[in-house]
Amino acid sequence: MNEHDLRGLIKKVKTGKLSRRGFVQRMMAVGIAAPFATQLLVHSGVAMAQATDTYKPTKRGGGGPLKVLWWQGPTLLNPHFAVGTKDQDGSRLFYEPLAAWDAEGNLKAKLAAEIPSRENGGLAADGKSVTWKLKQGVTWHDGKPFTADDVIFNWEYAKDPATASVTIGSYRDVVIEKVDQYTVVVKFAKPTPFWADALVGTRGMMIPKHLFADYIGAKSRDAPTNLKPVGTGPYLFKDFKPGDMVMGVINPNYHQANKPYFDSIEMKGGGDAISAARAVLQTGEFDFAWNMQVEDEILSRLEKGGKGRVQVTPGGNIEHMQLNTTDPWTEVDGERSSIKTKHPTLSDPAVRQAIALLIDSKSVEQHIYGRTGPATRDFLNNPSRFRSKANPIEFNVDKAADILEKAGWKKGSDGIRAKDGKKLKFVYQTSINQPRQKTQAIIKQAAQKAGIDMELKSVTASVFFSSDVANPDTYTKFYCDLQMYTTTMSQPDPQLFMNQFTSWEVSTKDNKWQGRNITRWRNEEYDKLFRDSENELDPVKRTAMFIKMNDMAVQNGVVFGIVQRPGVAALATKLNANISGWDNNTSDLSDWFKEA
Repeated sequence: MNEHDLRGLIKKVKTGKLSRRGFVQRMMAVGIAAPFATQLLVHSGVAMAQATDTYKPTKRGGGGPLKVLWWQGPTLLNPHFAVGTKDQDGSRLFYEPLAAWDAEGNLKAKLAAEIPSRENGGLAADGKSVTWKLKQGVTWHDGKPFTADDVIFNWEYAKDPATASVTIGSYRDVVIEKVDQYTVVVKFAKPTPFWADALVGTRGMMIPKHLFADYIGAKSRDAPTNLKPVGTGPYLFKDFKPGDMVMGVINPNYHQANKPYFDSIEMKGGGDAISAARAVLQTGEFDFAWNMQVEDEILSRLEKGGKGRVQVTPGGNIEHMQLNTTDPWTEVDGERSSIKTKHPTLSDPAVRQAIALLIDSKSVEQHIYGRTGPATRDFLNNPSRFRSKANPIEFNVDKAADILEKAGWKKGSDGIRAKDGKKLKFVYQTSINQPRQKTQAIIKQAAQKAGIDMELKSVTASVFFSSDVANPDTYTKFYCDLQMYTTTMSQPDPQLFMNQFTSWEVSTKDNKWQGRNITRWRNEEYDKLFRDSENELDPVKRTAMFIKMNDMAVQNGVVFGIVQRPGVAALATKLNANISGWDNNTSDLSDWFKEA
């Protein structure tokens, strides 16, 4: 489909000659996923569809306790500091954004009275502002009213570099102004095609001004409410033991009628993915288990127990390998992996090219992940419109060895290649999880045949994904040569996802390792391309920009996709839970219920 055809179809939707559903189906037929097809219509002035409501209960409460398992338990409950999915999901029990993403890429109002559109005057025709009307009558858990002042405060809090928030990228380049007590306007410096970033989804959770105002900037980590949240969500905070348990009780004053269904929630942390799957699918002790990173053969066997089912939700998450561009073994100004250093061996493009050939993604899919992990070499995979065709999966040990040989890396008596006194010996780390350790073993074996020695390091998940700035083993510090984990794409648009390779997002000691660029790769061409994409309103040209960004990251050997990671959860047979691949697992928690 060319640009002329695309614009013709959009025009037909506008004039009523083609239904929205018909347009989405046509897009899917040519490889454009539903969420992006929806965004194409919105960008072109067609109002977003209403998210489907499947909630059945006719009264609030009465559902007893909801028991859920996050085998990587949350370590903090401030969404602005949540570097990992577990902390974002835990925060979402209590905090809400103005709007959330549903599974089809539609926005669903939470603290907003309505979703902005051209029709209701919320979206400016020039793409430089969006006006949000807030829902009235919403109160924080302590009874104080939620107003525009809270929204303005969240912007000021997140954009302050001294706060060191992970959400700074969504707020520092916008201006948010109060129109009245229940209206705010977000202003952009240039036309912005993806306006639903700030205040929306994972990065839009609102914290209360009256409890955090004294803890903005350098004092941000001292706020007592970081560990005792006071939000607007369906559950009131009861107790929190970092890494172990989060407990909440029903909010009797929740702003949505007849919600929530459950009287309390217990989010249990710790353990491992297999035991979590068993606790839902086999024993029925829990109602829900997050992130079933378990071999598909095991999941299928457990499902036969009849207590629960596996739910696979398409999204953009990716299990990937990162290659450090800095030296993790040299300390500069009290910081390892400093941007003032260069990696002694991975700085050779031939080494990076060889490593790409040693990742047997298809075997990882076939023997480990199955339906829960399609093989890929790309970093950006979904929506499928953004998927590159330039990076086929190639596994070839002999070719890798030949590349290294020609680049001057010769095998020594120990079988390890070396050049100029430097050996190809790497520390390759990930979190403790059976599929990850098996993946490590597959890659290590291939690397050994090619003359590369890999020391495998496995870190407890609660440590690896911790937000503790004093912990040397967190993935954000990247104090090793290679590392592997899943990074989440929490929006049906790659703008935020692909800023993980921009120079201004580098993770450093100065920003308390909260920057999203963990590899520390910096490239002026990439930075310019990303900036250009931020104000490109033509959806076809903008798509091409993101495909090129993916290609640059992969072909420069900064990052290699291993398998795609759709959302995989275990649910009790009667649990009705809407899970979006573009938002937190708990984004629609207020609507969860059990069938009679």
